[in-house]
Amino acid sequence: MMMVCSYDELLPERGVAALLDGRQIALFRTHTGEVFALGNQDPFSGANVLSRGIVGSRGEVPTVASPMFKQVFDLRTGVCLDDPGVGVTAYAVEVRDGLVLVGAAEAGREAPGLDAVGLDAVGLDGLGEAGAGAEPAVDAAPAAGGAR
Repeated sequence: MMMVCSYDELLPERGVAALLDGRQIALFRTHTGEVFALGNQDPFSGANVLSRGIVGSRGEVPTVASPMFKQVFDLRTGVCLDDPGVGVTAYAVEVRDGLVLVGAAEAGREAPGLDAVGLDAVGLDGLGEAGAGAEPAVDAAPAAGGAR
């Protein structure tokens, strides 16, 4: 497991983007204090934006809604609740001694990838280098205007 940040840096009901072994992840702290980590890439748009999504719940399920097309993902598993055939990778998370540690993707919780949705279906085909396949820089600042 790799240390990503301190627990106190994560604001309740907010997301933060981080880089883990060259991959963008999104960390979330819920109002109950639980911490979850998902892949940051929205499988419907191809944009790395899930860390800027709206954290909430559906019943007892902690969720994040993508800021792009508003699909809702289960923070525990990465499965899209609006389209269960689509998901994002969910990572193992531990909070130890005030530090947030993130490990490898949990078995059975790896996303199938963008090809499962098909970028043509959401109008993102042919975007080239600046489009769906681009890897933007990670600023590691909390989403939604939070301070570090």
